Amino acid sequence: MSGRLKGKVALVTGGASGIGRATALQFAEEGAAVVVADLNASAGEALVSEIVHGGGRALFISVDVSDEASVQAMVNTTVESFGGLDYAFNNAGIPDGASSLLTSTQSNWDRVMAVNLEGVWHCMRAELDHMLSVSKGAIVNNSSRSGLVGIPSDGVYGAAKHAVIGLTKAAAVEFASRGVRVNAVCPGLVETALTHTRFGENLQNRAAIANPLGRMAQPQEIAQAVVWLCSDAASFVVGVALPVDGGSTAR
Repeated sequence: MSGRLKGKVALVTGGASGIGRATALQFAEEGAAVVVADLNASAGEALVSEIVHGGGRALFISVDVSDEASVQAMVNTTVESFGGLDYAFNNAGIPDGASSLLTSTQSNWDRVMAVNLEGVWHCMRAELDHMLSVSKGAIVNNSSRSGLVGIPSDGVYGAAKHAVIGLTKAAAVEFASRGVRVNAVCPGLVETALTHTRFGENLQNRAAIANPLGRMAQPQEIAQAVVWLCSDAASFVVGVALPVDGGSTAR
């Protein structure tokens, strides 16, 4: 462990798998105590065990980010267990169940917005309530390449991710003077189980043309950007929507 974040407390929603898992591990590697928050208890507990056995401190909390009370309880438990909350990565999200606006349904819209947008809103409000009380903290929201540009198959998902950037920028300018920095990351195609499930046999072809690098990102590459945005190395970075996409949005 590098110890750069020793004594700090980090919260990662959707922390049991994919980008969230990699970020929780990265925070732990840097010396922070980590709260892994997710609906998947078995995977979350396994990750916590891995971190603890590696010499770190970690705790699993079951959370439904679409439920305000569940989110508030998550933050309360974090503060009670570790004495504070320094960093939060609001990462929990679900894919769009439709591939076109024409096939999207009201229930699809409601579920995607409840998790991917309202979930971030619930988390930010609860996290900010604590961070503002101590005049310090950093929040990173997980948006997407689909939050920066229009993707034909991502109408509903993209709408939510665009809105996450709007929330990020509004919070950033409102709370920077009170000691809390808020930023977002916008990953491109990332090699996770969810990505493999979504794109199946077409994944490798998609990866080859996804960006100028011609490959998918590894979850650790997104995690490193998140931890950097939280760290003092990014102390003058406020309100950015950082593409971590291999250059796909630079075209």
